Amino acid sequence: MTDRLAQDTAMGTVNLLVRDLDAMIRYYATGIGLDVLEHTGPTAVLGRGSTPIMRMRAERDLPTFSRRDAGLFHTAILFADRASLAQALVSVAQFAPASFTGSADHLVSEAFYFDDPEGNGVELYVDRPREQWARTAGGGVQMDSLPLDPNAFVRAHLAPATQAAPASPSGQTNVPDAVIGHVHLQVGDIATARAFYVDTLGFEVMAAFGRQALFIAAGGYHHHIGMNTWNSAGAGPRAATLGLGQVSIEVPTTDDVVALTDRLRLAGVKGRHDGATVRFEDPWNTLIEVSAAA
Repeated sequence: MTDRLAQDTAMGTVNLLVRDLDAMIRYYATGIGLDVLEHTGPTAVLGRGSTPIMRMRAERDLPTFSRRDAGLFHTAILFADRASLAQALVSVAQFAPASFTGSADHLVSEAFYFDDPEGNGVELYVDRPREQWARTAGGGVQMDSLPLDPNAFVRAHLAPATQAAPASPSGQTNVPDAVIGHVHLQVGDIATARAFYVDTLGFEVMAAFGRQALFIAAGGYHHHIGMNTWNSAGAGPRAATLGLGQVSIEVPTTDDVVALTDRLRLAGVKGRHDGATVRFEDPWNTLIEVSAAA
C-alpha cells in the first residue's frame, strides 16, 4: 500500500455555506468573472466553461464564521495565464474595489487577495513555470511574500479588448482558464495538521514556517493545501457556521481512493466510502471529500 497521494492529485470544487446567495453569486460572477453553471433553489455552482470551481448553498440560520476559529483562510483560483488573471482583477476592481486586501509575489506564483461579501478569503493567482521554481534540498520549494503592484501587473498583462483570448498553454481545447489551485485553511496547531495531512493522507511537505504555517502538495506542486495558525492558534474542532462547507480533492483512479481509505482506517480515522468517493473530517471537523477524477 502506497503512503503518498498520486502525482496527478488536484483540488476540486470548494463548497461554501452562505447567508445571501444572490449577493455571493453577483460577487463571484459579475465581480471575479465566474460562470453560473447551475442555480437551483438554495444552491448554485460557479466555474469557468464547464469546470465547477465554487459550490454555494444558502444556510440562513447558521452563525457567522469567526476568524479565530479553524476553517477557511482563502480559496485560491488559479488562472492559466497572466492575461486571464489581469482581466479578472480589472473585473473585481470595477465591481467591488473595497474587497481587495493585498497582493504578493511568492516566487512560485503571483497572487492577489480579496474578501468576498461574507468575509471568505479569495486568492486569484497565476503560477510561474515550474522550471523557474527554486527547489530546496529536501524537494520542497522556496516561497516568499514580496511586494507586487496590482496596477503595474494589470498594465503589463491586460490584453487589448480586441485581442482574442490566449490559447491554452497545453494547446488542448476545452481546457478551462481557471481552476481551484489550492485551498488555504486555518488550523489550531501545525504539528497536528502535519500528522494528519502528511502522515495519514499522504501529502508531501513543500514549505514549512515553524508553528505558523505549512504548505503541502502532491506531485511536486508548490502547494495544494496551505495551513496556518496566524489567527487560529489553539482553535478546537469547528462548530457549524457559515463559511467553508467542504474541501474536495481529486485523485486519478478509484484505486487511489481505496488506498487512501486503507490509510485512514489504519490511522483510526472514520471515513464513509462508497467505492468511488471517501468522506471524512480533519482534526478540526473540516469535511473533506476525496474522489476519483472523472
